[in-house]
Amino acid sequence: MFGGWTEELSDAILACSIVVAIIMDEQKPYTPYEPPQSPNGAAARIVITELIKIVCVVAIVVWLVQYFLFRPFTVKGASMEPNYETRQYLIIDKVTYRFNEPQRGDVVVLRHNEDIREYFLKRVVALPGERIRIQHGKVTIYDGAHPDGVILDEHAYLDPAISTNGELIMTMGSDEYFVLGDNRPVSQDSRIIGPVKRADIIGRVWLRGWPLDKFGRIDHPLYNF
Repeated sequence: MFGGWTEELSDAILACSIVVAIIMDEQKPYTPYEPPQSPNGAAARIVITELIKIVCVVAIVVWLVQYFLFRPFTVKGASMEPNYETRQYLIIDKVTYRFNEPQRGDVVVLRHNEDIREYFLKRVVALPGERIRIQHGKVTIYDGAHPDGVILDEHAYLDPAISTNGELIMTMGSDEYFVLGDNRPVSQDSRIIGPVKRADIIGRVWLRGWPLDKFGRIDHPLYNF
């Protein structure tokens, strides 16, 4: 789990150390014949060295924050409209899922299973071990507490006129989640790609940063069970 990022961090620290070492070394006279530096030149070198140190530290801190804590995400496409629109700027919480599992209703960022540079934004609808049925435009969830199934009430984020097209019955594995886009008619989600693995879920949407008139923390929806 930690092999990749520790190697990248070590490389970053090493690179910064080399740059600083070179600059510091250049401050030393190589031969007794080198003309002495003016006070202003020496002060400039000290300032530049300190600035590079600061830049290196800031770069490492930013990298650590993005890897472990939060990550920016820009919405692309119409699959989550009208709740999340193209070019909206979101902050993804990566901390919560290091200690807890995704919950129904979470809007999550998923890694594309074919292109690791591409990501999806979807909503978790069914959890591991549950069975989901989509029929007549409704989503029904079956679990231990509801063996006969319960129709999922999604009024908190779906317009009543929106129906979930498609017909299917599917049971989630122990590490699988069923995700849907809020714009059900156009979204390419688990109805097409199947359940997503826990390992492919990067984090949950925590904050909308742009546009400013929609700035704020993302609330978790309440369900009827």
